[in-house]
Amino acid sequence: MRASTRTSRTGRRAVAALVAVLTVMGLVSTAVGTGGAEAATRYTMWINACGMPTNGAFGNKPMTPGMVKVNYWHRSGNTRTVVMLDGMRAQYDRSGWEINTNVSRMANSGVNVVMPVGGPASFYTNWDAPSNFNGQKKRYMWDCVINQKLISKLRSGDRGRHFATKGGKFAIMGISSGGNAALVSAAHNRSKYYAAGSLSGYNFLSAPGMRTALRLAMLDVAPQPWNVDSMWGPPWSPRWTQNDPFMNINRMHGLKLYIGSGNGLFGKHNNPANVIDDLFKGTPLELLAFTQAKAFEVGAIAQGLHPMTFYANGTHAWGYWQDMVWNAKARGFFR
Repeated sequence: MRASTRTSRTGRRAVAALVAVLTVMGLVSTAVGTGGAEAATRYTMWINACGMPTNGAFGNKPMTPGMVKVNYWHRSGNTRTVVMLDGMRAQYDRSGWEINTNVSRMANSGVNVVMPVGGPASFYTNWDAPSNFNGQKKRYMWDCVINQKLISKLRSGDRGRHFATKGGKFAIMGISSGGNAALVSAAHNRSKYYAAGSLSGYNFLSAPGMRTALRLAMLDVAPQPWNVDSMWGPPWSPRWTQNDPFMNINRMHGLKLYIGSGNGLFGKHNNPANVIDDLFKGTPLELLAFTQAKAFEVGAIAQGLHPMTFYANGTHAWGYWQDMVWNAKARGFFR
């Protein structure tokens, strides 16, 4: 019994010593990695919808009429804030960024993360008219929502929570149709943004065939098609040029730019269960985005800009966009 007791005590001392060592290591890691600050918390706020529909075009009842839902991750002591735009198939309950990625965790290491909810096929722009193909009652007004109402709210704070800026400015990023929208938003609102990133975005809309490509893509957005002519008018309308990132490069001097794209080849995030969809949709879409990214990069360099770029194997999928965001952060894009 005595021998057993001594063994038990020795074991307890060893465990206690190990716990102490691990605790010290953990404290050191916390101090180095996060400055000992508390973990970020998820919140929801509601933004004025600028008169646009907030429940889609299909008769869903909105949770809060006339308002747009915005989820965000905030932590006191953070030094930057980024607005993350969704893509063509955005949902009305949560942002695809929240559903499919872990980028909200950036709020634990210096960057508050803000995710507007909704806006399928919207390109986060003000439309000329409601989309008559799917019976939309009111036109989209996302440029007003994002660049006026949301930014104003972030600057004033939400229920005592204030959003860190760089000289009063924010970062903005988006995927696919939200990617080119992020670049144009920053180009047209220089007093509000210091950095803009386009991940697999369509950054050269004036390229031959692009307007037809977008028309076909918007006809394929479930559950009903959208009329691209209701967005910026017919192909010859000047609004197409106004919303083309390539044609607005001259407005981007002084902005931090991040341009990312896969090359259409399968990579680590392609699930065998989705191989057909990836092959016939993900690969073509990403090949198009890749050529658009390269064209924009060449145009930017020709005008004296030097965007951060990221190209790798990958299709039009969330796993690759998540990698791009963390790559941007690691390279100092948000600083």
